Amino acid sequence: MKTTGTGQTTKVEISPQPAKPLKPLYRKEDETREVTKPDDHDKEWRDNYTRDYGRIVHSASFRRQQGKTQVFPGHESDFFRNRLTHSLEVAQIAQGIAERLNHRHPEVLKHDPIKGSLCATASLVHDIGHPPFGHNGERALDKAMLQYGGFEGNAQTFRILTRLEKKERYKTPVGGDDRAGLNLCHRTLAATLKYDKRIATVRKSDAKLEKGYYGSESEIIANIKRSVLGDYQLPKGKQFKTIECAIMDMADDIAYSVYDLEDCLKVGFLTPAEMLASDDALLDEVAAAVSKQMGEREAIGRVDVQAVLIDIFSEIGEAASGEEDGKSDNLLLQLTRAYKASRKLSEDGYARTQFSSELVHRFIEAVELDYNEECPALSDVIWPREIRLRKEVLKQYTFIAAIYAPRVKLGEYRGYDLVSDIFEALMGDRGDLLMPADVRERIRKAAHVSVKAREVCDFVAGMTDRYAMEFWARLNSDTAESMFKPI
Repeated sequence: MKTTGTGQTTKVEISPQPAKPLKPLYRKEDETREVTKPDDHDKEWRDNYTRDYGRIVHSASFRRQQGKTQVFPGHESDFFRNRLTHSLEVAQIAQGIAERLNHRHPEVLKHDPIKGSLCATASLVHDIGHPPFGHNGERALDKAMLQYGGFEGNAQTFRILTRLEKKERYKTPVGGDDRAGLNLCHRTLAATLKYDKRIATVRKSDAKLEKGYYGSESEIIANIKRSVLGDYQLPKGKQFKTIECAIMDMADDIAYSVYDLEDCLKVGFLTPAEMLASDDALLDEVAAAVSKQMGEREAIGRVDVQAVLIDIFSEIGEAASGEEDGKSDNLLLQLTRAYKASRKLSEDGYARTQFSSELVHRFIEAVELDYNEECPALSDVIWPREIRLRKEVLKQYTFIAAIYAPRVKLGEYRGYDLVSDIFEALMGDRGDLLMPADVRERIRKAAHVSVKAREVCDFVAGMTDRYAMEFWARLNSDTAESMFKPI
């Protein structure tokens, strides 16, 4: 309103301020590749991210995941997940999260939606850096590489994509290495970079290895950041992690929490009744692990852990098993119904599938977008506290109660010694003679021992569980494989 000299007021139309234009979620520079050259396979009917997906699916490292253990060794049963099937599930969940966010937030994503296919692509390779025999193999390689940069699964994943896969080479070596791996788009590589930290080359024996990337790939990391960030400067203390990487990471947590538990229910390592009736010592250990992950000032206690488990199995588990609460004052009748519901979730495939499906659905439905207006590529995904707590309780309980169970660890135990023995043999004076021709050539050209050690580490880390056992047998067993079987 505006007042005139006569005391009368007149209405003044105020034009609304134009909305501030949104910065793009994707830039043309995102599609930059390390090696640029004329390409006859570059077709108008498919984009660069689709090509990256194809390169990954057809790669040897992707296939080898079928021979690497997720929780239970693959030879135990065809039912159990391996690294490959786990990665396929993560990819589907990640794409589902992206699609839901695009639907839920049209105000910022309608014209430039999150690329679900890119989230899926990153998910397919998030575990390819894992060595044989899971965490035991990782510990063995890290100890062997202590003075040469250590070994870390995420760093190895990035190294495989940018160096080890045999797709392209640099004309001029980058970081002293002419290998360019699969030569993926910078945004695709950024989607796999979970930890923005360069790993120290040398560390003390009692120092814990931090997750990150190897120094040998630091120049590639710098190139990726320039392409994705443009003129945007990362605030001090802010980590470089793209929205696709955040979605992949969350999808991995969902798959890990739900499907590792499903495998444990199938094999009988865990039952809902046993989980609810866990010893105080186990509940305390789970609570401590959950507290550490939640990072809250007030610690999570065993009562909180038990409350989450009761909530999950009473609300979702009973519905999946078809066993209703059945109100009754008879304690024995209540216990009988609870036991039947617990047993059905473990033994009935329909009930187990419904239980897992409902859990995954609820996790996906709870995902929210934390949009970064200044740099949309660095937007994040978050959960409400109660959903994060539910995820962490399932994840940490399964990890501590099942994955660390003696029967599982007994099968893994020899893996540490196997990996250590193989590495030591290959690092010996004539170790290069035990490896394939292309690896042998690189070993012989190694400028110093740290380069040789990394080459040997790459070779051992790429082995499947079975191949590692066969290779070890060739070195040590009287009943080894035939000498005519390729190395």
